Amino acid sequence: MKIVIAMDSFKGSLSSVQAGNAAAEGIKRAIPDAETVVLPIADGGEGTVEALVSGLGGEFAEAKVSDPIGRKITARYGLLPGAAAVIETAAASGLTLLSPSERDPMVTTTYGTGEFILDAVKRGCRRFIIGIGGSATNDGGAGCLQALGFGLLDMDGRQIGPGAKGLSRLSKVTADAVIPELRECSFQVASDVTNPLCGDSGCSAVFSPQKGASAGDIPFMDGCLRNFAEVTRTIAPDSSPDTPGAGAAGGLGFALMNYLKAELTSGIELIIRETRLEEHIRNADAVITGEGCLDGQTAMGKAPVGVAGIAEKYGIPVIAFCGGVRKGAELCIEKGIGAFFPTLRNICTLEQAMENSNARSALADSAEQVFRCIRMFKA
Repeated sequence: MKIVIAMDSFKGSLSSVQAGNAAAEGIKRAIPDAETVVLPIADGGEGTVEALVSGLGGEFAEAKVSDPIGRKITARYGLLPGAAAVIETAAASGLTLLSPSERDPMVTTTYGTGEFILDAVKRGCRRFIIGIGGSATNDGGAGCLQALGFGLLDMDGRQIGPGAKGLSRLSKVTADAVIPELRECSFQVASDVTNPLCGDSGCSAVFSPQKGASAGDIPFMDGCLRNFAEVTRTIAPDSSPDTPGAGAAGGLGFALMNYLKAELTSGIELIIRETRLEEHIRNADAVITGEGCLDGQTAMGKAPVGVAGIAEKYGIPVIAFCGGVRKGAELCIEKGIGAFFPTLRNICTLEQAMENSNARSALADSAEQVFRCIRMFKA
């Protein structure tokens, strides 16, 4: 019996690899001769680097970059075969790098994401995969562009300051000092966000509150981003703030598309394509997937549903494991997940449930019992 295990991370608890290995451990207890193949996956957010480095035989690299409020940190990205790099914006510009009191998209910057790109370019990388989930920013990607040499200048010809507040002073964009190697680079951006840059569905209105914005900040930041879009048209006439995905990562999607000619694509579709997941699934007898919480958002195209869609093409049954379920999880059944099982096995606090060893043990134990049941009916 060949079982392909392609699980997303249980955020804050288990990485994709750890979740997959835990499920494999439980399956082996129930069916010792089962062949298990663990393939890390992600949807463009946390775990994207690990999934591609593990799946493609790459290696990790470290770089000194700026966090969202300018502190220097050591962060990790991936080097892949073929002079490629995979970067998670969250590792340099992420919300989890800040305490709740430090979160303020008026001043947080994507400068560190640009420093990641610079470091990879210096190592010879010319192809980039960037996962842009989990940012703490709403600067339109201005900081990232500044790190790469673009001039985002105020009326006096000086570089604007960080964050949305800095964008309020933007008057002109120049490309004279952009690193020349950038012309040789291609960029693919993994994101499932389709929001435009501005307006009621834009990044300021929809995402900035969770990044620390007040109600009064939102219209101000939206106006700053509209100004950025207008200035951008002077050097990229075909640019539009209404392009789906422009609002991803606080407008970083807009900057990457219009200044670096990046292609935005579904995160899980990109991972599936890069890791050749379909080749492994089509010869499987069963597929295991899952994530930390299964709910209605999962059914809207997150990683487990992407995996289930492939399995469904070949008539292969899919079982999902998750830390917990919320309203809407039943919609996943319509998307090809045959059955799903929450792994929580004891009454405990959320902190206890998310502790790495507890989550790993609970997942392995749940997988064991499900496959003992399968073994009984196959006997």
